[in-house]
Amino acid sequence: MRIVLLGAPGSGKGTQAQRLQAEHGAPQISTGDLLRAAVKAGTELGKRAKAAMDAGELVSDDIVLGMIHHRLAEPDTETSFVLDGFPRNAAQAQALEDLLTGIEKPLDTAVLMDVDNDILMKRLTGRRTCSKTGKIVNIHFSAKEDIEDIVANGGELMRRADDNEETIANRLGVYREQTAPLIDFYRERGKLVTVDAVGSMEEVQQRLLEAVGA
Repeated sequence: MRIVLLGAPGSGKGTQAQRLQAEHGAPQISTGDLLRAAVKAGTELGKRAKAAMDAGELVSDDIVLGMIHHRLAEPDTETSFVLDGFPRNAAQAQALEDLLTGIEKPLDTAVLMDVDNDILMKRLTGRRTCSKTGKIVNIHFSAKEDIEDIVANGGELMRRADDNEETIANRLGVYREQTAPLIDFYRERGKLVTVDAVGSMEEVQQRLLEAVGA
């Protein structure tokens, strides 16, 4: 199971990648996690990434690919891995394809997590965090009891400053402009499958597993 998860912010990529790792032993390779770990460890790539971030610049593709290459050299990725957060555009997808071909670990499938735009907006704008426990709920989708428990125990439902409709609409616009062309990239290679990502975590995972033949 060598897959990459595609989808807009709020489509559930990270959640499903974590479940695949925990329940099916397919390591989740999150570029965000790799960057943070490399910076913390002070590796050569980490130092280069930190220098770029400190300068207010984007971390270059070659640094990110170097981190992915290093991670894929570890034994637990021999037969399976789930890429989450990379690639984000067609140029990165081509570079990733070249890397995976070179290390003889070609991608099996690119999974598009498909969610209607209205639902994405509710998922992202409805997120609230308990001021006392840090528990995350959604005012549109979470059980009424979960929300009432937070209030009953003296917690406040806190909203992140960037979880507003204007900011989120901009994020989704950037996704459609930059990342959506990946759909054509993988479709042309016969690797794209689409999964309905609306429903419970269990339902979505079952559809995902069926889609990748696991």
